[in-house]
Amino acid sequence: MAKFALTLVIIGALNWLLVGLFQWDLVSALLGGDSHRASSGISRIVYTVVGLCGIYCVRFYSDDRHSAR
Repeated sequence: MAKFALTLVIIGALNWLLVGLFQWDLVSALLGGDSHRASSGISRIVYTVVGLCGIYCVRFYSDDRHSAR
């Protein structure tokens, strides 16, 4: 369950990275809806930071410190 949750968090963060960098919403494009989002400069910076954090979280797939429990 933890890997599934981590996967969804990373997908969401990468979607926000696309919104922050390109104003393009991948989830809306795949599931139907308006895939272009108009955003302010500050919100795009926040979306980009969230997306970069999602890329950083990929490393937690190989984090074995908690698997011994």
